[in-house]
Amino acid sequence: MSTSSAKKILIVEDEKDILQLVKLYLDKEGYRTVTASTGSEGLKQVRAEKPDLVVLDLMLPEIDGLEVCKRLRSAPETAMLPIIMLTAKAEESDTIIGLELGADDYVTKPFSPKTLVARVKALFRRLERKPEQGQPRYVYGDLVMDLTRHELTVKGEEIPLTAKEFGLLEHLLRNPGRVLTREVLLNAVWGYEYYGTTRTVDVHIRRLKQKLPLLDEAIVSVKSLGYKLKDL
Repeated sequence: MSTSSAKKILIVEDEKDILQLVKLYLDKEGYRTVTASTGSEGLKQVRAEKPDLVVLDLMLPEIDGLEVCKRLRSAPETAMLPIIMLTAKAEESDTIIGLELGADDYVTKPFSPKTLVARVKALFRRLERKPEQGQPRYVYGDLVMDLTRHELTVKGEEIPLTAKEFGLLEHLLRNPGRVLTREVLLNAVWGYEYYGTTRTVDVHIRRLKQKLPLLDEAIVSVKSLGYKLKDL
């Protein structure tokens, strides 16, 4: 039995052929899968099945993927639930909105099922990665990141972050004062050879600043390069 066998993945997709193909490939990898074909059904399945990750199509009947993502992120019990969004190339602006609403990653249609499986594995690896020995936590002013607990607090209050937001902030805290290019951040945080736009990093940086106002001026944009976290 593979280590992935305990992980449950909800696939929300209204195109039957794509739904069955994604299910087939994830099942082959040892994941447990449940499915939904509408946005409202997807929300019900999240409550009933409590999946470890959601593969969410953008264009869905009844409630679209953007609204589903927004509702999941606004509920405390699903605020950190990993979400991979499926989008069409023509929906790039909606893809950015999806990332801003809190989707961890996206795959553009048409896509290879193997690519989607690789994204799923990378996201789970990020969540399961053990902290490096000797550095279980980072402190930055009132902010404390506990890698062992996968927890972020500000003045003792826990701030829910998605897997990608947590990983991005961890990499910045690991390299204070250093300029990190968008390509370096993509490779370090997304964990695979990434073919999407580097704008993904910008969206996640913006979300971090919204959730953590103390980082608004601490994370500095370096023109034409990337970002750096100011030394305290």
